[in-house]
Amino acid sequence: MHTQNLEYNTEREQLVIPEYGRHIQKMIDHAIAIEDREERNKVAKAIIGVMGNMQPHLRDVADFQHKLWDQLFIISKFRLDVDAPYPILTQEELLQRPEPLEYPQNHPKYRFYGNNIIRMINVANSWEEGDLKEALIFTIANHMKKCFLNWNKDTVEDDVIFRHLFELSNGKIDLQNSNEDLSNSMSLMKTKKRYNNNNNNNNKKYRSNNSNNYKKRRN
Repeated sequence: MHTQNLEYNTEREQLVIPEYGRHIQKMIDHAIAIEDREERNKVAKAIIGVMGNMQPHLRDVADFQHKLWDQLFIISKFRLDVDAPYPILTQEELLQRPEPLEYPQNHPKYRFYGNNIIRMINVANSWEEGDLKEALIFTIANHMKKCFLNWNKDTVEDDVIFRHLFELSNGKIDLQNSNEDLSNSMSLMKTKKRYNNNNNNNNKKYRSNNSNNYKKRRN
């Protein structure tokens, strides 16, 4: 039995982009070896066409052709010298590290209120004095109270919420001497319980209907 012509994957050149397979890589190697530049350009365009046909679902994606040309040069290990319709990707550009992303470093003192509270407070501070601004401020305070109760699951005095609001607004919103009361803790908690009960009832109905359907099928 003749085994001298057998070729094992471990002995082959490693694929640069395995998704395109070994035939594409061999076609590109062939293009690199072509001496005539005009012929080399024709072969490169033909290879791009084959690569595009392998991914028809991406034909309508913006910059798809540009991506194919970049991959052509990557597979060739940047040895292919042809005229491309796009700026030619270099090895230096490929290996260049991207700029680090800037992540928001928001670490609020009272995390249970969330960052949206700060945004709402900033909006309130930007409004002119009047009934609308006052209504917004008390809406924010009531929301803060609800957030506090969701976190603490007990009760909280309005003075605590007013003090926190004063701190979070950098002293621009001061309700500490206000005669107005926020929503009752029990009513805020009832809203939450009613929402949870509705979800539980819907889940029970769903399970019951599924159980009845299963019984009907068995009968």
